[in-house]
Amino acid sequence: MAQPRTYPEGVTSWVDTEQGDLDAALDFYGGLFGWTFSEATPSGVPFRYVIAQLDGLDVCGLGGPATVPVGVPAGGPARWHTYVAVDDADAMVERVEQLGGAVVQLPTPAGEGGRSVVVRDPQGLELRLWEARRRLGAQVANVPGAWNFSDLQTDEPEVTRRFYEQAFGWVFADVGFATMIQVPGYGDHLAATLDPDIRERQADAGAPPGFADAIGWVVPVAPGDEPGWHVTFTVADRDEAADRVVRLGGSVVRTGDSDWTRTVVVRDPQGAVLTASQFLG
Repeated sequence: MAQPRTYPEGVTSWVDTEQGDLDAALDFYGGLFGWTFSEATPSGVPFRYVIAQLDGLDVCGLGGPATVPVGVPAGGPARWHTYVAVDDADAMVERVEQLGGAVVQLPTPAGEGGRSVVVRDPQGLELRLWEARRRLGAQVANVPGAWNFSDLQTDEPEVTRRFYEQAFGWVFADVGFATMIQVPGYGDHLAATLDPDIRERQADAGAPPGFADAIGWVVPVAPGDEPGWHVTFTVADRDEAADRVVRLGGSVVRTGDSDWTRTVVVRDPQGAVLTASQFLG
């Protein structure tokens, strides 16, 4: 049996989306990424939470009202959320407030899975925290159909840099073409647990120094986008994924190309925005 994937404190560990019509979202994302779904909440409760899986391994979560009244819009705008692993949710709530952030939702049990917290950084950008118990976080990543990275989209990185450095121990490394977010020691953790060849493989691909410790990037806000945490999923073929999005009722926002990736930013039928990224290595 494969060793479970674990996440040290400060590492982004999970993503999920809240949708007004959950069944419609399951149809869209199942068709786009080939996910299967497992119900995580008992029947009879007003809010459903579903775990998306690839080959039986947890990818992310999707939530929404258990029932959608005909002709009545449910909930707010659909969006994707990013979670950071923490060892002690209560202690992190105190730290967030001391550093100038705001707590939107106090530690809340999610069954036996763990506890979640919703916070805002000093710029007002929402981030979620996850104190894992039974549900450790995403169990598959960086393969087609799985989560790749979450990036901080902001034109004012210095406003929140001190907050993230002191809250989570993050290091912001300027690598010339972008700013990489690192958790020191994360590469050692990956090498010791499930990816012993991570540094050699990344070096062969031309990755910048310290990439094994990377958990995301700081990127400027693109025209028409809103500041905030943005999720990226890996796909085998960018253009095929873009075509599939349109066939399933979503829309293409823009495409992009770099030395390492071919990407497409898309909007799902209920308005949530995400990126699909094809690695060229």
